[in-house]
Amino acid sequence: MKKFIIVLLAVIGMTAGANAQKMNLSVSYGGYTLMDAADYHDGWHHVNNAWGALNIGFNVQVLPKFWVGPSYTFSSTSTKGSHSNDIAYHAIMVNGRYDYYRNRLLTMYAHMGIGAEISHMMPYDDDAYNKCYFAFQLSPIGVDVQLSKMFTMFGELGFGAQGLLQVGARVNF
Repeated sequence: MKKFIIVLLAVIGMTAGANAQKMNLSVSYGGYTLMDAADYHDGWHHVNNAWGALNIGFNVQVLPKFWVGPSYTFSSTSTKGSHSNDIAYHAIMVNGRYDYYRNRLLTMYAHMGIGAEISHMMPYDDDAYNKCYFAFQLSPIGVDVQLSKMFTMFGELGFGAQGLLQVGARVNF
């Protein structure tokens, strides 16, 4: 059974690789992240809201309407009070994107990501340590506007580690 699954995954991987048509690199900013909405700060009290999230991702088109690729998200915050702490959030996810409408200049899509978020706690009066949490991004509404063959601007509305509202740019290869 293990051999069958490994062969099946290899065939799917080779097929997806053979169908890879386009690639892009994206950079974006997202406001109000999952880390602000949930307790991704190990129970520290009086946590300030993070400034948002800086996201970078690489996507490969594996089917005419489907893209996959990894992404990295960074955010940070601090706590108030006598026992202060700085917190750095690092999220690493695998993303999928489905284009459900497309014309010459505009593409509408849905985006989903899943992965891990590592909160790096840096207390002022103790040693630094890490906590790992589940990370996701669900963005049912995304709009990609093509500025040229090489550059696009995009915006997404959803919720997760990359932000509630995310705006950015892509470089297409």
